[in-house]
Amino acid sequence: MSIPPIKDTELSTKIAQLELVSEDLPAVVIIHNILTQSVEYMSPWGQRLLRTDLQALKDMGIAYFHRFFNPAEMDDYVPRIMQLIQGNREREFVSFFHQVRPTPEDPWQWYLGATRIFFRNAEGVPTHCITFALPVEQAHYINAKVNRLLKENTFLRANKHIFAELTQREREVLTLMGLGRNSAEMAIELNISEKTVTTHRRNIKNKLKAHSSYDITQFAQAFDLI
Repeated sequence: MSIPPIKDTELSTKIAQLELVSEDLPAVVIIHNILTQSVEYMSPWGQRLLRTDLQALKDMGIAYFHRFFNPAEMDDYVPRIMQLIQGNREREFVSFFHQVRPTPEDPWQWYLGATRIFFRNAEGVPTHCITFALPVEQAHYINAKVNRLLKENTFLRANKHIFAELTQREREVLTLMGLGRNSAEMAIELNISEKTVTTHRRNIKNKLKAHSSYDITQFAQAFDLI
C-alpha cells in the first residue's frame, strides 16, 4: 500500500523554509516521518554524500536505515530517540555518534547527530523528527575515541548477562582485582578472610572466563567498577 504524500500546509511550509538555508548549514539535515519510518526530506548535501536523490530515499522506507547505517550503534541511539518521541517534550533532543556509508564498498564515515521532534499533528502527537548530522573529519582525534567507545559498547552488550550474575561481594572483589590489589589487601579492606577472597577470585575468573589480569581490568573498566 503506497503512502499518500504529506498535504499538511504547515508542515510543507516548515520544510520549504528549511530548504532555503539547508545548503548554508555545516550539517546534513534529515526529516523523518515517524508514522511511516521513512525519509520525508534530506538536504542536497546529504543526497550527494549518499549518492542518491530524495525520491529514492522516500521509496526505501525503513530499508533506508539498514542500507546506510552501522547497526552496531543503532542499538544504542534508536531506543533513546523512541523514548524522546514517546515523551513528546518540548526542546529536548538526543545526541549520538553514528557511522554512515553510501555503499558496502565504501569505508564508514563518523557523524555526530542530534535529533528532536520537528512536527506534531493537530492532536499534538509527534509525526516528524529532524536530525542534524555533522561529519567528523577523518583525521580528527575524536575518531579514535569514538572507536574505543564503540568497542566498549559492544563489549558491554556481549557481557551484561555475565555482570548480572555477579553477586554484590563478587563485584567488590572484582573492583579490587581491577585495581591490582592482592588477596591479603582485599581481605583487610573487605573485612573477610583471605581464604574467602581466594574463593571469590576463583569464582569471578570462572564466570568471566578471564585468562589474564587484562581481562579482569577490561571487564571492571567497562562496567564502571574502576
